Amino acid sequence: MDTEDRILPMLPQTPVARAAVELVRSSESEPVANHSIRSYVFATLLAEHEGLAAGTDFDAELLFHSCVLHDLGASPSAPGRARFEVEGADMAARFLTEHGYGADRTDPVWEAIALHTSDGIAERRGVLAYLTRRGIGMDFGFGTEFLTDAQGEALHGRYPRLDMTTVLVDDIVRQAARSPQAGARYTLPGEFLRERGEPGAVTALELAARASRWGS
Repeated sequence: MDTEDRILPMLPQTPVARAAVELVRSSESEPVANHSIRSYVFATLLAEHEGLAAGTDFDAELLFHSCVLHDLGASPSAPGRARFEVEGADMAARFLTEHGYGADRTDPVWEAIALHTSDGIAERRGVLAYLTRRGIGMDFGFGTEFLTDAQGEALHGRYPRLDMTTVLVDDIVRQAARSPQAGARYTLPGEFLRERGEPGAVTALELAARASRWGS
């Protein structure tokens, strides 16, 4: 076991977990796929930090799928008929159903993904939705104070950022422009679409990420 393995949780290696990573790698750009995987690692580290126990307080397998599959709705394979969070939740639920998961397990993943951009709501919908949202946010540099520099360096060495924030915003804006419902006003994709309305415009999220601990 190398140093990275000792300071970072490992990804699950079940057949479904491997298939989820393969789906993300084949559907998303490398920066966004790396972001999705890092979000799971951050969520797991947060759970450990807060004393939340897998199997008791949350389902570790569902946390993996909620984080790793959360941006499928921003990928080119998304239909573009609804906001990306909802389409991603639908795609994740369909993937899990195809792998034999029942509604009792797909529904919590759907909810965690659909709400992952909903500040103040996801945190009220149980530990799974809370850890999913917070893990994703930590990859933008928010709420990372308890992590060591060694953990951050190891994680980004394994899954490089590659200007993730701008690449992801580009993908969300592209999806949001496909229909009025995908870029509805007052939603995150709708706001990104409007913030990017002028040539060369930069979103507030991109600026915040650039100034954060990890950078863009």
